[in-house]
Amino acid sequence: MPLPTTPPTPAASRGLLGGLITLSAAQFLIALDFSVIFVALPDISADLDLSGTAKQWVVSAYSVFFAGFLIVGGRLGDRLGARKLFMAALVLFGVASLLGGLAANAALLLITRALQGIAAACLQPSILALVNTTFPAGKERTRALAVWGTVGASGLAAGVVIGGLLTSLSWRWTFFVNLPFAVLCVLAAPKFLPGRSEHGRTTTLNVLNAVLCTATVLVSVFGLTLAADAGWTDPLTLGSFLAGALLLALFAGRERVSTQPLVDPVLRRTRSLVMGMCSSALYMASVAGVEFYLVTLLLQDGRDYAPLAAGIAFLPLAACITFGNMIAGKIVGPLGVRRSLALAFTVGALGLALLGVSATHHSYLAALLPGLVISGLGHGMIYTSMFVGGTRDVDDRNQGVAGALMTTTQYAGGAFGVAALVLVLGTDPGDGAFRTAFLLAGGVALAGAVIAWIGFAATTQADTEAAGTGTAAAGAGTEAAGAGTAAAGVDPETAGAGTETAGVDPETAGVDPEAAQALPTATPAPAGDL
Repeated sequence: MPLPTTPPTPAASRGLLGGLITLSAAQFLIALDFSVIFVALPDISADLDLSGTAKQWVVSAYSVFFAGFLIVGGRLGDRLGARKLFMAALVLFGVASLLGGLAANAALLLITRALQGIAAACLQPSILALVNTTFPAGKERTRALAVWGTVGASGLAAGVVIGGLLTSLSWRWTFFVNLPFAVLCVLAAPKFLPGRSEHGRTTTLNVLNAVLCTATVLVSVFGLTLAADAGWTDPLTLGSFLAGALLLALFAGRERVSTQPLVDPVLRRTRSLVMGMCSSALYMASVAGVEFYLVTLLLQDGRDYAPLAAGIAFLPLAACITFGNMIAGKIVGPLGVRRSLALAFTVGALGLALLGVSATHHSYLAALLPGLVISGLGHGMIYTSMFVGGTRDVDDRNQGVAGALMTTTQYAGGAFGVAALVLVLGTDPGDGAFRTAFLLAGGVALAGAVIAWIGFAATTQADTEAAGTGTAAAGAGTEAAGAGTAAAGVDPETAGAGTETAGVDPETAGVDPEAAQALPTATPAPAGDL
C-alpha cells in the first residue's frame, strides 16, 4: 500500500495547480489538432487547390507520423527526462503550427502536419509521465488525472466547433491557434513541472533500433491507410505491407541481440501488457476508430449532415466517454481488470448493435442517440480498464514505452478495421451496408470481451491498487473520442483514409506508474515474445 503523504502547503498546492494547468493545456493542444483540421479541410482544399490525394494526407499525415514515432517518443521520455522532452516537443509543435498557418502550397502543409504528428508523439508520453511525477500518489494524483482527462475530452469535442469558428475567419487560424498554448506551456514548465532524477542517466537511446522501429510503424500504417483508399490489392499497398514485414524482421532481430534494446525484453514477457495491447487493438477496431468512421459516413453521406452539424452530433458520445472513464475508475478495484474490461467491451458491443439495428431509421434522437450513448459508456470503460490492466506490472522506468506500445497497437487496430470495413461498405453504401458494418464492429467488441476474460488474471491486489489510477485513462481515452469528433468533420472524399486518426487516443496517455510504485515487485507471467 502507498505510504501516507503529508498534505501539501498552500504554496505547494498552488504549484501543483500550476502544473496541472500546464499539463492539461498541452493535452488540450494535442486533442484539438486531432479534430480541428476536419472542418477547415474544404477551405484549405479550395485555397491551396489540393488534389483528392493531398486532401487525404492533410488528414492522415498527423496520425501516421504520430503512430510512427510514439515508441521512440516514449523511450526518449524515459531516457532523457520528461520535462526536457515536453518543452522540446512543444517548441517543435509551435514551429510546425506557425509554418502550417503560413503554408502557400500542399507540400509545405503536408510537411508541417507530419512535424505536428512527430511533436505530438513526443509530447503525449511526457505529459503522462509528468502527471505521475508532479502529483503525490493517492487522491492527489487521481484527482489530477481526472481533471487532465476531462480537459482532453473537452479539447477533442471542442475541436470541431472551434474549427468552424476559426475557419469563418481563415483556415490558417486553425494552425495559429496552437501558438499561445505552446508558448505558455513552455514558459510555465520550468516553474511548475519537476526536472528528472538521476535515474536512467547512464542509459542511451539505440538509434539504429529507433530508426527501424519508426520505419516499421510508418510503412505499415501507411499501407493500411492506402488499403482504405486504394484497396488491399493495390501494388503500392502490397509493397508497403511487404516492406513493413521486412523492416519488422530487421527490428526484431536487432532487438534480440542489442545490449540496449529500444523495448526492454521484460516487456515482451509481461502478460498483462501483451493482453493490454491486444485489447487496445480490438478497442480501436470496434468502439473507437471504426465506430467514428461509420457514424461519420452515415451522418454525412447517408443523412446529408453538414460537417459542423455532424461534429455537434458527436458531442453526446464524447460526454459519455468521459462518464464511462469515471465509472470504470470506480469498478476496476472491486471487480478486477478481467471483469471490468469484459463488461466494458460487452456494453460497447451492445451500443454498436443498437446502431446497426437503427441504421435504417433517420431520426437522430430516436435511432442514433441511444446507440451513441451506450457505446460511448463502453468506450470510456474499456480505455480506463485496459490501461490499468495493461500497465500494472510495468516498472516505473518503462512506463513511457509501455504506453506507447499500447497506443501504437490502437492505431494499427483502427487502421486495419477501417480498411476492412471499406470492403463491406463499398463505394456507395446504403442502409443495409451500414447495418452490416455496425454489427461486425459489435462482433469485434464481443471478441474483446472474450480476450479480456481469458487473457487477464482474476481480481488481484494489483487491480485494487491500480484502481486509484483509473481516471488516468480519461485523458487519452477521450482522445479517441476526439477521433470521433474529429472524424465528424471529415469531408466524405477523405473520410476513408483520415479516420484512422480516430485512433488517437493519443492515447499513450492512459499509462499510470502509480500501481507499479505502490506494489511490491511482481514477476510478470510469461506470454512469449511479441
